[in-house]
Amino acid sequence: MDALQPPILPTKEEIATLPRFQNLSADKIIVIQTLQQAEALREELSQVAVFGFDSESKPIFNKGEVQTGPHLIQLATLDKAYLFQMKPEIWEFLKPIFASRDQIKVGFGLKNDAHLFRKKGVELNSVIELSKCFGGFGFKNPMGVKNAIALLFQQNFPKSKKISTSNWASPQLSPAQIEYAAADAYACVIVFEELLRLGQLPKHIPNTSLKLRIRPHMNV
Repeated sequence: MDALQPPILPTKEEIATLPRFQNLSADKIIVIQTLQQAEALREELSQVAVFGFDSESKPIFNKGEVQTGPHLIQLATLDKAYLFQMKPEIWEFLKPIFASRDQIKVGFGLKNDAHLFRKKGVELNSVIELSKCFGGFGFKNPMGVKNAIALLFQQNFPKSKKISTSNWASPQLSPAQIEYAAADAYACVIVFEELLRLGQLPKHIPNTSLKLRIRPHMNV
């Protein structure tokens, strides 16, 4: 995307004709089910300055039923996606990452995530809500991930309601769930990188002593 050209958001019909979003390959998506698997990644995760961030919860269909999620938490870098199937010991493992002011977490629609995290007693620091970062392009309303990917990369980011409302608490996630969950977090980190390249991030972007990776131009 050329920073000198005024961006034009494609219509819903035009987005449907765009090339499909290029997700991370399956070998770059890591599903973490145990604390032992998480511990093996501790050093690797500690070096990351910016994570694409999202979470999934088993949907509630019955009145009065209490939401017990998130059941899956997704963190992504430019190279990998980490899908954490949540249980108490993995919550404890991830708490320092979420509380860290040195590690930036970027995502879309994080208000509900923050609410669920508060219920779990988890502190979220250095979070950037990407949906509100498009004002510099002339968009006054919050931007969803599908429109952001279309605007910045001219790609169609598929959103399947069938998968989004599937059982995220299942011990064994399906390949479709894994791909969907990884894409949601990976899209966030590449949108962040492109907004950074174009100088469109808010001036109050959290400081980090870790190295922010940015390539001259994104070709996803």
